[in-house]
Amino acid sequence: MLIEALIALCLLGAAVVFVAPNRFAHKLAVGFSLPPLAISLYMYLAFDGSGNALLGGDIAYETFAQWLQLGSYTVNYHMGLDGISLPLVVLSTILTTLAILSAWTPIDERQSQFYGLMLFLEASLIGVFGALDFLLWFVFWEAVLIPMYFLIGVWGGPRRKYAAIKFFVYTNIASLVMFIGYFALVFGLGDSVSSTGLPEIAQALRAGQLGSLGIIGPDMLALAAFVAMFLGFAVKVPVVPFHTWLPDAHVEAPTPASVMLAGVLLKMGTYALLRFNFTMLPGQAEILAIPIAVIAVISIIYGAMLALAQSDLKRIVAYSSVSSMGYVILGLIAYTVYGVGGATFQMVAHGLISGLLFMTVGVIYNTTHTRMVGDMAGMAEKMPVTAGVFVAGAFAYMGLPLMAGFAAELFIFLGAFESTVLPYAPLFTAVAMFGIVIVAGYLLWAMQRSLFGPFRLETDYEIGPAALHDVVPLVTLVLLIILLGSAPMVFFESIQDATLDIVATLGGGI
Repeated sequence: MLIEALIALCLLGAAVVFVAPNRFAHKLAVGFSLPPLAISLYMYLAFDGSGNALLGGDIAYETFAQWLQLGSYTVNYHMGLDGISLPLVVLSTILTTLAILSAWTPIDERQSQFYGLMLFLEASLIGVFGALDFLLWFVFWEAVLIPMYFLIGVWGGPRRKYAAIKFFVYTNIASLVMFIGYFALVFGLGDSVSSTGLPEIAQALRAGQLGSLGIIGPDMLALAAFVAMFLGFAVKVPVVPFHTWLPDAHVEAPTPASVMLAGVLLKMGTYALLRFNFTMLPGQAEILAIPIAVIAVISIIYGAMLALAQSDLKRIVAYSSVSSMGYVILGLIAYTVYGVGGATFQMVAHGLISGLLFMTVGVIYNTTHTRMVGDMAGMAEKMPVTAGVFVAGAFAYMGLPLMAGFAAELFIFLGAFESTVLPYAPLFTAVAMFGIVIVAGYLLWAMQRSLFGPFRLETDYEIGPAALHDVVPLVTLVLLIILLGSAPMVFFESIQDATLDIVATLGGGI
């Protein structure tokens, strides 16, 4: 019942904070976010599961009860974790606590509602990563949209309403396409399944029990369902060309919402791709390996080039996320232990690094009231700790050894280069590696223009070091990034164990 305890504590905190006086809301929110964080860390330290939850492996912290009966299909309340989902639950609790702490300075109105929505968002995210029945999972998947829509639309920038509506419409339409694709598989399986549970559907598909649906044969049905689910999840990731909602959402969102959006919400898309497309339909993934790899590489290079063309620090980090998620897609389609495991590791690493950079940009904006690279210089002189953290985050993004980004990209490149599923794997890997050069280019340019040189920003107020409650989340994330990069097996060992069954069908490999 520990997953339920996490969700219940977040929902209880959301309800209490939502009606609390504004002057107490920020401290109450931090207080309510700490127990879920502590429980999730305990769950990880005590984790003894093995294998993949969808493919017959041990399911940790499992809860199972019948919920609904829809015709011949049973909808169960089924929750549980494995080595893929548990790290993302931990990531969600860590970033929620730090994002709430980082909100103390910029959020100065309707604090109770803001922090209540942040805790509600945390509960929904935990549900997404913990649910093992499709309809239960879909409830949490859609619930995430509600708080994020209001966080952007109420506390965002000048074009917040446009950005919030665009975010909601894009992701909601994508969810509909994905929903149709999944239920086409369920109906195609016919009497071989009796529930909407993810493990039952995955194992039935792996056993070759998919039949025809009307005039559509099983092979065409599986391929069509794969494409529909891929398109639905690709919007959430997002990958090129479905990425256009992301920069608008990031630029207009308040910094804590941007932290959660880049750090965790984007991982919903890659997590779902791994759980649904690449776990349930490996044969169709192999058929589409080259198109998927092309999408991954284009996202890496094009996202990095778009970041290179920006002058707004927030847009630079936003487009960087498009590039980074391309590496995840490349690792998944490699179908090797290091490729799929590295993709999952990259979800965690990117969550920490992107969260750090968005927080740093937010701290600079809180002080200078600008995010434009050309408007500032010499910030290292005025805000040395914040500048140092920005440099650390940028180097982590570039893949500096002993930092989480290096370990993640190394695993992905090793796995992708040795792939036997992806034709021309070495070529795709080499092109993807070139993306690191572009990343280094735009981040070094941004740092040089904004942090170093003589201070030139003209203001009628004093610019000085950030407050302690702004610095603590930044330093915490830097330490976590270094810890994960220095000892990657802390997470990767359990991730690796959960990916073995996924890649075994297509020959596996390192």
